[in-house]
Amino acid sequence: QVQLVESGGGSVQPGGSLRLTCAASGSIFSIYTMAWFRQAPGKQRELVASISSVGNTNYADSVKVRFTISRDNAKNTVYLQMNSLKPEDTAVYYCAATSGGSWRFWGQGTQVTVSS
Repeated sequence: QVQLVESGGGSVQPGGSLRLTCAASGSIFSIYTMAWFRQAPGKQRELVASISSVGNTNYADSVKVRFTISRDNAKNTVYLQMNSLKPEDTAVYYCAATSGGSWRFWGQGTQVTVSS
């Protein structure tokens, strides 16, 4: 079992930056693939970025170059650095974890609002 707690959301102007943090507890963090998802109002939840247990990363086309996912296994933490934010990045961002197969564990979400 893994518990995930996100933090770092907030309001920012277009072009600004935010760093989201996901703190994990309850299991061997290093074996899990971690990811950030987001869900905007009226839209389906979408995968933003993922990072494997050995550090391989994948990004949605819409955030490539602008967002960076990273992890610190010593701190049981995964990060999402978001730069050059756009209004269309506005969403609730969720941290998720899997040891294989479906995304089994989810955080409660953190709101990101990009607006002038």
